[in-house]
Formats: sequence, C-alpha cells, structure tokens
Amino acid sequence: MMLSHQQQLSSRAPPVATSPVGRVRSSRRVIRSSCASNNNNEARYGACWPGRCAIPEEGTYQRLGVDGYRKKISLLGSTGSIGTQTLDIAEEHADKFEVVALAAGRNVDLLAKQVKQFAPKMVAVQSADSIEPLKEALKAEGVTDVPEILVGNEGAIEVARHPDCEAVVTGIVGCAGLQPTVEAIKAGKDICLANKETLIAGGPHIVPLIEKHGVKILPADSEHSALFQCIQGLPEDGLRRIILTASGGAFRDYSLDEMRFLAENDPLALHAKATTHPNWDMGAKITCDSATLMNKSLEVIEAHYLYGTSYDDIDVVIHPQSIIHSMVETADSSVLAQLGWPDMRLPILYTMSWPERVMCSEETWPRLDFIKMGDLTFKEPDTDKYPSLTLGYAAGRDGGTMTGVFSAANEQAVAMFLDKQIGYFDIFAVIEKACEKHKQEIVLDPSLDDIVHFDQWARDYVSSVVSPDMAISK
Repeated sequence: MMLSHQQQLSSRAPPVATSPVGRVRSSRRVIRSSCASNNNNEARYGACWPGRCAIPEEGTYQRLGVDGYRKKISLLGSTGSIGTQTLDIAEEHADKFEVVALAAGRNVDLLAKQVKQFAPKMVAVQSADSIEPLKEALKAEGVTDVPEILVGNEGAIEVARHPDCEAVVTGIVGCAGLQPTVEAIKAGKDICLANKETLIAGGPHIVPLIEKHGVKILPADSEHSALFQCIQGLPEDGLRRIILTASGGAFRDYSLDEMRFLAENDPLALHAKATTHPNWDMGAKITCDSATLMNKSLEVIEAHYLYGTSYDDIDVVIHPQSIIHSMVETADSSVLAQLGWPDMRLPILYTMSWPERVMCSEETWPRLDFIKMGDLTFKEPDTDKYPSLTLGYAAGRDGGTMTGVFSAANEQAVAMFLDKQIGYFDIFAVIEKACEKHKQEIVLDPSLDDIVHFDQWARDYVSSVVSPDMAISK
C-alpha cells in the first residue's frame, strides 16, 4: 500500500494496509485499485516493440560468419560487468563479431588489454586525466597501432555513432548513457540495451526517437530478453499479458511482522539481511533492490516502454529458482516462457546476434538439465511487504519525468540505506515523498535536459528529507 503522506519517516514502521479488502485481494488487483485515481499517460509514448516482433525473412539480412561477415559492434562501458561479458562473447565468436569502438571509465589498464586484444579503431575515456596513463598502458602492452583516443561524454557519443558500427551495446550505468544512446539512435544504430535508465528515465523521449529513426532496441536484461524471445512471431494483437518473474530477494521467506520486529529491535540485522541475496553474490545496490523488489518495479516500467503493454496487463510473480526468466500470455490464454540457467551472457549474446541463434559450446554455456533443475515454484508478491510495486505502477502510469524521479530517488535512498543513514523501511517512505512532490512539476513530454535535471533533483530531494535521527548506526 502507499504510505500516508503524513506518516513520520521511521525505520521502525513500514507501510501498513488500512483496507481489509486490500489485504485479501490479489496483489494485482491491489496495484490496480490503488492506482486507479492516478493520471494515466501510459499510451502517450508508443513502444519499441508494440506487442509483437516480426521475424525478418531469410535473405533480408546478412548471416553472421557467412562469407566473412562480422557484425560491427561499439561498446559503451567496456570495463564494467556488461562490457567484459560482451567482450567475452566477441572473443568466443570472433568469426561473427568485430569490435570497432570502446568507451570506458578510468580503468586504463584493463582498457589497454582490451585494445590489444580487439584492436578497435576508436576508444574513449571518462576524463582527460586518463589519456596519458592509457597511452603508457598501451605502450606497456606492446600496442603499436594506437586507436583514436577521445574524452568524456563527447567521446562516448562518437564511439556510439562510429560510422562503421552497426549496433551499440550500452553498458554505461546511469544517465551518463542517455546522450550517447540518443546520438546512436539518430545515427541509425541498433541498440543492445543494457542501461536501464535509457527507458525507465528516458522512455518518454527515447521511444518516439526509436520510431522516428526506425532502429531496434534489443533488450539485454534477462527478464526483458525472455519476453522479447517469447513474442517472436506473435500476430497482431496476440499479446495479452506479461508476467515478470522475481527471485523474491532476501526477504521472500520472511513475514512482514518478522521484518517489523527486526526494524524495531535489531535494525542492523535487517540491514545485513537486505544486502545478502539468497541465490547470488551481487553488488550491494542490486541486492538491496532485489530485497525491496524495486528491481521488479523498474522492470515493469521498462517492459511497458519496450512492448506497449498496459500496466493493468503486466504482472509480477515470485519464482525462487530463477529458471523461468519471464512469460507472456497470448490472446488465446496460452503461456509462453523462456527458461535457462541464470546467465547474463545469453541475453547479451541474443541482442548481438538477433535474429539469429548462435551455437555455443557446452563447456562455457551449460545447457539446461530438467532433472537437475528440480521443482519450479511460484507465489504472489505481497504488496504490503513490497510497497515498491505499488509505487512503481503509479509512477509508470503518471509517465513523463515521474519514472526517472522514481528510479533516481530509489538510487539515492538505497545509497543512504547502505551507508546506514536511514533504515530499511525509510527507503519506501522517502521515495514516495519524492514522487508526491514531483507531481507539482512533472513534465509529460520531456527533453533529455529535463530528464537529467529531474534525475539530479530527485537525488537532492531525498537527501534533503533525511534527518540525522533516521540513522540506524552512528
């Protein structure tokens, strides 16, 4: 349920459902009913793949690896997690992909190794201070054919729209990836989308550009890739419902009462639990987003911008095994699912190879074994325990700059929670306050500057409403 706007911010008290009807109805109906009075701008912007994906006919595209053809790739964020996995794929399938340009941050030693291995024609670094260290690192690696070296946002833009590249893998985190992505779209490059802000914050600006320039957004997130794979070849109006799966995070087996007890009596234990994922060893921020189910709230928004599905027809289900990565229900009530061991490389590869499927080694890409997989279980998410869902659906329906504010407010709140400046349940409270405040100045058809401006505004606002007495540790 939404928090009361008058509720005092406190890590000791989570939002409480006041309607007895809301407590017994399904979470899907609670989300719908609680958002019913919101302004609904969801049909305003179009979609990247409006409900279906027509498969290109054989002969209308070049086949990877045939007659020496290699798809030319630019990579934004080459030294990060997405970037290194992308380059692992390019290395394994060197007969199918050529890396023509790289943009990185400050890790010049790793970038130099990547230049040595892949010989891109252009590289960009985050700061001018990195140019000389990069040249020294290239010399130490024995690179004699030094690529063109560019700097900053302008450098990343040139990498994204490099004249030789056909597709851009966008692995830069945050709003820093927005402008390069926009320029790549304007240059007619397909986007292998691994930057969530592109659509969650930038959707109202990006989606019309996609339609205008006729490029393709190919999602690298595992859930959205699953949906993309499931809608291949659906007829017009064939998509009825999207079902996003969630691991459930750290608190999937905790009751709300147990979480309240910890918040009251041992907030540090609650903090430690929120940053420990039951399935995987991930970064603290994404682990916390999984615990709050905020990751799924953001994916709901991204799914809407990708596929144009009404928020009323996007559901979330807890699936602890994380084998089914998401599902679609078709008009005739059939359900199509994409299954596999959790591995980010597969959706990244599919963005690069689409519409083809690339044969992969069983040694490096383990095949799904249904016997070893065991049971698959599902349960409904509790919107009292996960108020992020209600907040996310409401932000999505508001549209415009609200979704970017929602995302940025969460990033700031989680950063302050990880720093123990606020308690666990304060995360939801300050996000709601930011979204409520933003209703006074929401921009429904924002420019890129508007999106970046309100991203920073949300972070500043969250910081401003946090007081020292909210800290859970001194």
